[in-house]
Amino acid sequence: MSTETLVPYDEALARYEPVLGIETHIELGTKTKMFCGCATEFGAEPNTQVCPVCLGLPGSLPVTNRSAIEGIIKIGLALNCSIVEWCRFARKNYFYPDMPKDFQISQYDEPLCVDGYLDVEVEGETYRIEIERVHMEEDTGKSLHVGGATGRIHGADHSLVDYNRAGIPLVEIVTKPIVATGDKAPLVARAYATELRELVRAVGVSDVRMEQGSMRCDVNVSLMPKGASEWGTRTETKNVNSLRSVERAVRFEIERQAGVLDAGGKVIQETRHFQEATGTTTSGRSKEEAQDYRYFPEPDLVPMAPSREWVEQLRAGLPELPAARRRRVQDEWGVADKELQDIVNAGALDLIEDTVRAGAEPAAARKWWMNELSRRATEQSVELASLPVTPADVARVSALVAEGSINDKLARQVFDGVLAGEGTPDEVVEKRGLKVVSDEGQLGSVIDEVIAANPDVADKIRGGKVAAAGALVGAVMKATRGQADAGRARELIIEKLTS
Repeated sequence: MSTETLVPYDEALARYEPVLGIETHIELGTKTKMFCGCATEFGAEPNTQVCPVCLGLPGSLPVTNRSAIEGIIKIGLALNCSIVEWCRFARKNYFYPDMPKDFQISQYDEPLCVDGYLDVEVEGETYRIEIERVHMEEDTGKSLHVGGATGRIHGADHSLVDYNRAGIPLVEIVTKPIVATGDKAPLVARAYATELRELVRAVGVSDVRMEQGSMRCDVNVSLMPKGASEWGTRTETKNVNSLRSVERAVRFEIERQAGVLDAGGKVIQETRHFQEATGTTTSGRSKEEAQDYRYFPEPDLVPMAPSREWVEQLRAGLPELPAARRRRVQDEWGVADKELQDIVNAGALDLIEDTVRAGAEPAAARKWWMNELSRRATEQSVELASLPVTPADVARVSALVAEGSINDKLARQVFDGVLAGEGTPDEVVEKRGLKVVSDEGQLGSVIDEVIAANPDVADKIRGGKVAAAGALVGAVMKATRGQADAGRARELIIEKLTS
């Protein structure tokens, strides 16, 4: 737990202007690693997906993965970047146990993609996040520090290293300084990470699962006094692995750095670690500069010169990107900005669109996913897409309601059955006997019993107070366990008592 003095957020923003920068690492979903033929399957037994190349053994030579280069070019194009006509890899030299070669093959002064941008919306305002570079490198292995309370090296009894991840293609996306966000800075950072994740997922080159480490954000924050022209000293919070944590890390660093500056201190340029349990950051190590890594051109790889024809082929093959898709569905479905944002935030856009493709009306698809099923996902603390119900199931339930076979109350029971693994919606309706009672003979006998049991209400309806029929309809619904056709029941009650 941090013991540093924090300045309340609103007070900090009254005196200081935040400047942000976000470096995002994305593992590509290629079948093999960046420079060798080892598999990239997540969750394999430690050190079972390694070879002399990714272990850096003497005499081994790297070979560039073409699919990985296609992946980074697609990301660069989706981010409105220029794809350079010539670039090369470099060696980034440093010693750390998760780097078996003691250097990382990366790109330094000649990245593949440059000068892009990504627009994000926060509370109705559009912010253009400028992209400085998108470059290719290889991922590191994974260290596991055993013992101690924090899972970090300090206090651990010993450490283990899994090199399965070493050498997996890794794209790094670096923003230019993000300024003029004011008190929206944490929200802008989260919106950028969210939009970037959706964009990469749409392009189809990574699953961008932050919980598995295939997307990780390094969040840079600095403060400068209001009216100043010189930016403050930045800190870099490393490997933030959830969208919410990106927002929390920015907010905490603003409050912490304001406390340091208010006390007359100096912010130290360093890396920091985000603590999920407390929402705080803790000091890591002093931040290296480029010269500390002793970059030099990678001697074992030839430069890359992607042809314009290849780049344009990849551009032509890009799918509909998230912003364009949102505009399209908003027009098609007739939803307001706020409702669309709620759909996106709930992770329901794909589910609703697939449900509409399966035959449901957009309004019905939104109703079931955003209300009934979203509630159940919240109760179970799972993602909406993790529920054991498919868009086709939801479309069928919607169709059963539309055709009058079931009503909304019965539909909820159908979902109970589907989620419990009792079969398809039709099978659940059959097994549970959930069809609406609309047969006039059967419904008429129930109505007669209800009228006989409620003579006072019946007299009111005979006297012209038709609104009182609602009480009898409720009694009919109760008697049929919600299976009566409420509209038809009302019509029959009024016919019997007023004709």
